[in-house]
Amino acid sequence: SRPPCLLTCVRKRKVTSRRAGLIYEVYKTYKRYKMLLRTFLSPRHVPRRLPAVLAGRDGPSFVARPPVTLSRQQTTESSETSDQPAEPPGLSPPYLHCHAPEIEAACRRDMLVREDFITEREELQLLKEVEPSLKRLLRYEYDHWDDAIHGYREIERSGWSEPSQLILQRVRQVAFPPGVAPLHLVHVLDLAGDGWIKPHVDSVKFAGNTIAGLSLLSPSVMRLVHNNNKHWVADVLLKPRSLYIMRDAIRYDFTHEILKADQSKFRGEVVQRDRRISVICRNEPPPTEA
Repeated sequence: SRPPCLLTCVRKRKVTSRRAGLIYEVYKTYKRYKMLLRTFLSPRHVPRRLPAVLAGRDGPSFVARPPVTLSRQQTTESSETSDQPAEPPGLSPPYLHCHAPEIEAACRRDMLVREDFITEREELQLLKEVEPSLKRLLRYEYDHWDDAIHGYREIERSGWSEPSQLILQRVRQVAFPPGVAPLHLVHVLDLAGDGWIKPHVDSVKFAGNTIAGLSLLSPSVMRLVHNNNKHWVADVLLKPRSLYIMRDAIRYDFTHEILKADQSKFRGEVVQRDRRISVICRNEPPPTEA
């Protein structure tokens, strides 16, 4: 609703409804920029909000994105993923359910899942390393500043123990081809049992064409929806200890989200979702033209 002062002006015919609407839009834009400036200029907000900005959930919708097209050619092929046997034609991978046949080829090519990528022991190793940092955040956030996540804690981490570094190195070898530089910071997102991630596209300013994430603790369902056609939907089952790789068309042309616990179904079967932690690696964004 508009501020009471504007409504009063409209009733007293001091300003037209159209002009009041324009004034209010300017006011909302001012408030949005004020929030962003406060985020970056106030040191006490930086540790909590910087991970969200680096992860691409930087709020405003005016961030430029690459053109949307399903004919985008695959540009990412690591040595390990290229050696994987292709699924038989017409048979979807067990982790993928496309609701529209038009997106089947793009999903099979650019949305990959490697189940049991890490062992239970390696999962415990990662959990042991990230839990102290997550617990220092004390509580889960339910009023996210850009309204992208509900019920979460998150950190960016650069220092890892040697066993964890070996795990992350395997992730990077599978996800990124030789010569592609991964981001130094690893994003750790802790989603509460009653939390969820809303549809979004990670910012193209801070990450390249590939996102690779390890899923820990509990299974979840990731939903992909095409930017220009909301009927083009695919569901992806992410089991614990699996690795998912989003790239190219899926990275840019689709929003992705993690469904709420009471909505988590895959091919008609209920997926018992609880607390979930994802350890996410990204590659460097392409250099911007001067």
